[in-house]
Amino acid sequence: MTWLSSYRIMWIMVMFDLPVTEPEERKAATDFRNDLLDLGFEMTQFSIYLRCCSGREQCETYTRRVQNTLPPGGKVYIHFLTDKQYQQIIRFENRKRHAASGKSDQYDLF
Repeated sequence: MTWLSSYRIMWIMVMFDLPVTEPEERKAATDFRNDLLDLGFEMTQFSIYLRCCSGREQCETYTRRVQNTLPPGGKVYIHFLTDKQYQQIIRFENRKRHAASGKSDQYDLF
């Protein structure tokens, strides 16, 4: 049995900047966003998606899956965070400071 802790559980963050000048570029960007949702990612911002994973190996699996759906243009970055690091995120909404929720609906899968 794998021991899950806030140091083992990982978050995979996909950030991207895709061209959307031409209709086919907009379609490719929309298709990519939908592919991320189909892979179980949550939209955090329009070009930032997060997914909770049980460990580094699962993050690598999802990295390969994202790679298989990449559109032809633009930039895509993938970052890994431990759950402990994720819990330390501070966000501002309407100028008010909020701590990260520390929990996602995806977290319930574990």
